[in-house]
Formats: sequence, C-alpha cells, structure tokens
Amino acid sequence: MKIRIGFGSCGIAAGARKVLAEFEKEFSQRGLDIPITKTGCNGMCFNEPLIEVFDQDGQVFMYGKVMPEMVKEIIEQHVIGGQPVTEYLVSDDDLGFINKQKRVALRNCGNIDPESIDDYMASGGYQAFEKCLTQMTPEQVIEEIKISGLRGRGGAGFPTWFKWNATRQAKGAPKYVICNADEGDPGAFMDRSLLESDPNSVMEGMMIAGYAVGAKEGIFYVRAEYPLAIKRLEMAINQARAKGFLGNNILGTGFSFDLRIKAGAGAFVCGEETALIASLEGERGMPRLKPPFPAEKGYWRKPTNINNVETYANVPWILSNGGAAFAAMGTATSKGTKVFALAGKIKRGGLVEVPMGLTLREVIYDIGGGIIGDKEFKGVQMGGPSGGCIPKEQLDTPIDYESITKTGAIMGSGGMIVMDETTCMVDMARFFLDFTQKESCGKCYHCRLGTKRMLEILNRITSGEGKDGDIELLEELSVKIKEGSLCGLGQSAPNPAQSTIRYFRNEYEDHIYSKKCTAKKCKPLLTYSINEDVCTGCTVCAKKCPVQAIKGERKKPHVLDQSLCIKCGNCFDVCKFGAVQVD
Repeated sequence: MKIRIGFGSCGIAAGARKVLAEFEKEFSQRGLDIPITKTGCNGMCFNEPLIEVFDQDGQVFMYGKVMPEMVKEIIEQHVIGGQPVTEYLVSDDDLGFINKQKRVALRNCGNIDPESIDDYMASGGYQAFEKCLTQMTPEQVIEEIKISGLRGRGGAGFPTWFKWNATRQAKGAPKYVICNADEGDPGAFMDRSLLESDPNSVMEGMMIAGYAVGAKEGIFYVRAEYPLAIKRLEMAINQARAKGFLGNNILGTGFSFDLRIKAGAGAFVCGEETALIASLEGERGMPRLKPPFPAEKGYWRKPTNINNVETYANVPWILSNGGAAFAAMGTATSKGTKVFALAGKIKRGGLVEVPMGLTLREVIYDIGGGIIGDKEFKGVQMGGPSGGCIPKEQLDTPIDYESITKTGAIMGSGGMIVMDETTCMVDMARFFLDFTQKESCGKCYHCRLGTKRMLEILNRITSGEGKDGDIELLEELSVKIKEGSLCGLGQSAPNPAQSTIRYFRNEYEDHIYSKKCTAKKCKPLLTYSINEDVCTGCTVCAKKCPVQAIKGERKKPHVLDQSLCIKCGNCFDVCKFGAVQVD
C-alpha cells in the first residue's frame, strides 16, 4: 500500500502541505510504515488537494478536496480497515474529466514523481532520446517530426519540422535551442503545470531537438513567477547530468549537449521570440524586425530554434510511437492533441488535453462540466489578451487552428476562459486592453499610443461616458494598430475589442446610448435602490454604507439617497433578504 499526493502549485495552494503533514503525523503515531509519494498536477485543479490510495490489490482510490481533518478517518477506515470513505472519493462525473481526454504532452502529469528521474525513466523516459542518438540520423528525426504534422503549440501554429530543418541548414556555429516558457496570458497555466509535473519530458524534447539541429546548448527561458517549476527543472537537469544524458559524449555517441535556465522578469512581450532572445542577451525585451528569422540569426546572431514547452513535451512521444501515430489524431491540418487551461465560470476548471477537432461544446460541457450554477453560457475567450471571444452561437466550432481563427479568436498557447451571462463583454475587452497596454514594450508608435487610446475609449464607455462614434473609432484604431505594429503583441492587441464588437455590439450600444450594463458589472452604470416592501429594517446595509446614503429606523423600511450613493455595492452584497435591487 502507498499514498500519493498532488503537489503541483494548485495542490499546494489548496493545502496539500498541511494534508501531507497530517498523514505523516498520523502514520508516525500509529507506527505505520506506508510510503507517501508526491506527484504533480493531474489537471483536476478544481478537486485539489488530491490524495490517491493504492491498496494491496492494485486498486487506486482517489480522494478530492482533502482537508487535514479528513485524514484520520481515511487512515482508520481505508488504510487500516480496508473500506474506502465513499463520501470523500472523487465522483464518477469528476473522474470523467480525465477519462474523456487523450493525453500525450500530459501523459505523465499526476502519475510520476516530478522530482525523480528514475520515475520518469520507469515510464519510458529517455528511450526516445537514446533511440535518436543510436539509431537515427538528424535528418531522420526531422522527417519523423514532419510526418507527425506537429505544429508549434505556442500560438502561431508554425510547422515544427520546418523550424528545425531551417536551423539545421543555416550556416554558422554554435547553434542553440531555446524553450519559450514565458507564459504570460491571464488564466493560462499549461507551461507551468508541465514543468512542475513532468520536467524531464520537456528536457528530452529539447535534447532531441538539439541533436536534430546540431546544437550543443539548450536554454530554458522561464518567468521568475514560476519558482516551483524552476526548482524542479533545476533538479531534473542535475539528475540528467548525473545519469549521463547531459554533458559531453552522451551515451558514448560523440554527441554533446547541455541545458541551463534563464529566469525572465515577467514581461508579456518576451513571449515573442525575438524579444525573448533580446532578454537572454541582457538587453531590454523588445522585438526585432524579421527576417532574418531566429533560425538564421537568433541568440547572439547564431542559428537558433525556439519552441514552447508543450511542443517539446510532444516530441519524445512522437519519436517513441512514430509520427504517423500522432498524425492519426486530430484533423487534416491540425494534427495531434492540444492542452488547454480551463478557467473562468466553469464547474471543473483545470488542465485538459484533447485531440484536435473536438468542439468547444465538448470541452466546456462534457469535460468541464458546464457553467457554474448552470447559468447561461455567453462566450469563451481563447488566446488570452492576444485572442478573441467566441459567442454561444459558435459553441460547436471545432478546435483546430483554422476554425478558431475564422471566429476572430486564435488558438494561442491554450488559455480558455469561460464566461456566463453575468460577464460584461465591454468590460472584458477593457480588462485585456488594460493588460496589453501596460505590457507594450513601447517600440512601435501604433502599439504604444494606439492601445492607450483604445483603453481610454473603453474606460469611458464602461464609466457611462461613452458617446456616439466610439464604436467606429475603436474599429478604426484596431485596424491601424494591427497594420503598424512590429510584433504579435501589437498585431493582436485589438482582438478582444474587435471580437466583442463583432458579436456583442448591442452591449456597446447599451452602454453608450442607454447608459445601461445588462450584465450589471459596470458600477457607474448601475442604480441601487431598496424595495420597501421587502426591507426588514435590519440596518446591516446602513452600517456597511461608507457614505451614509442609507437612512431609516430599525425594523422599518430604509431609503437610499441616490445623490449620496457612490455605487460601491456593499448594500447589495450584505442584504440577506433581497431588498436591495440593482438596475
């Protein structure tokens, strides 16, 4: 028998450390010698902390949302008594979250100890790398990646084999491979989870890429906000060196390769490959004009291949199972699987991996369980600040690069933020514009000032000061910013505004002409009042009002003075009787 506990960032944040300490204390007091192992996130972030009990018969029982006070009962009834505590077990519906997926990049996440290279090797790790070094030429490796149809999972969807081949054919030495782990989209956590849960798979993918393109050094560019990912990556690199998978003359083949980590400062623009390279070189993270592309002149102006975390994580599986096996999944133009971070108004938020071609409806409802509170689905934001919003009318859109692009959104790195009827689409566009405006490096005039002007207009609209012509001005600015920006940040920054105007123009018009926010989110456009027929005179709202706008005697209906109300919403939040109304 053994116990396994989820120790990804989500599990730790939910209290996994306290649960582990409770297990260790109880085992010590009872004299039980039962091993407890840690694993990464299995994707079920909504159920953390997660505990798995492996019994003597090989059966596995998963407990969800485990709190320290539940540990004693689990030990007494299940570990000692042999009877699972059924009320604490993860439900069959929730288990469907994993069972309905097809895992390639996430194949080991939640199944191995991310801090043990032996665990990774026991699951077949580094066999693909050894196969490449001993049985395949670099050209054959690239050909296998070509057969797989693997496209870059960082957002652009560029054919991976083409990048590798261009770097191999480029003149100049030394050559480099870089892993772009500068994940900056709000609501996205795919790269973080992969590096925390299975760092060796990403490393092995980079090592194979290094062999294929002729590089001797690989660099992880990881944002400093990911301390656990960096810690486990460092451990994995040191263990791989000790095993002889990194260093000089690897496995006696004559191939030499090593890895190192660069912690980035967290600039969103450094997700763009040339800005990332500038940051690696010690310069300010600002994009360069292309061509030349990094494959020709990249890091220190030498040939450089850059892929993101998920792309590299797919590579060992492809080399082990064959490119054709990967190509058999997905669609004609979008092969394989894709990892998504499900967040927002979704019942089962977490990390999912599905074959390309599934519809948004299948991911959001069949896997994600639908909308919290069974409210009406309104839209899903894909691609983060660089993406766009897809409305409920297009919920059956297949998930592939071309279909998602047609909607006005982008695949992006895999962020999928679900919105319900309570989401104000104008405010949502304002939120993302605020993010990209702050993250603009300022190099391009159109991006630097254009996003600022767009944000000013959106702030004005959500404050109840919108005016005739604002929608048209937003549309015009969107076109100009896209045309005049050098890199992907500026070229995609208008997407949230463009897509919400395209599908939710009526909400913009309500804000501007009717001075109403139908989602009741933009406070300057709201009116709070007290229904005298419902008010009990409990005085709670009056006590919570910061400007004393609510008057009345105890146990008698109260009145809200509109001239004093600052629309903070405190009265609505504290009223237990539904007497405070919002219009």
